[in-house]
Amino acid sequence: MTRLLLFDVDNTLLWSGGAGGKAMGLAFRDLFGIDDGFKRVEFSGRTDRYILATALRQHGIDGDFDEHQVRFLERYYTHLPQTLREREGKLMPGFPALLDDLSGRPDIRLGLATGNFSRAAQLKLAHYGIDGYFSGGGFGEESEDRALIVRRAVERLGEGLPSAEAVVIGDTPHDISSAKANGAVAVGVATGGHSVEQLKESGADFVFQDFSDWRSAVATLTGEA
Repeated sequence: MTRLLLFDVDNTLLWSGGAGGKAMGLAFRDLFGIDDGFKRVEFSGRTDRYILATALRQHGIDGDFDEHQVRFLERYYTHLPQTLREREGKLMPGFPALLDDLSGRPDIRLGLATGNFSRAAQLKLAHYGIDGYFSGGGFGEESEDRALIVRRAVERLGEGLPSAEAVVIGDTPHDISSAKANGAVAVGVATGGHSVEQLKESGADFVFQDFSDWRSAVATLTGEA
């Protein structure tokens, strides 16, 4: 059986130093003349579509959402490369060694189940040198519901496989609940704003403080442990 390992991006694979939020704020200001437009929006574990839709509602901005999103993405992708260069982010502990090991296994497919807009995910991963490990997935423009993003990732990466088991790896309870909603194995990693205890309480099947001991993490993620 092939295992589909679906990684979240922010605070799971990497920390961008706030580059994404900064670029989103600049894009919102460009379009709507509002500084700090996402100040009252929860980012952690949410999809970018949810974040944008919530900000538009909070500021009373009407109109066709998809048109707003297209215009927003144009501005966001203009700002993000610069904010990534300006902020001092990092890969999370255990990367890229964990990905090196997993990518060499014939029974493993690596993908993303991320709230990031797809191009934003690619820009962040490329900036930190790990974009080549992943073969697609589910992304933040597809839904405000993270569970649907996981479902899309499983459908795409599982295509052509007679059987496959999905494992979702993330740092928030939203990652855990989206995995469970799709019958996937849920792996929490406490490298974001939630503790090991909080991730366990949210229903995670396995929880790590971080992936510093990447060999142990590989054994769990591949089902060898």
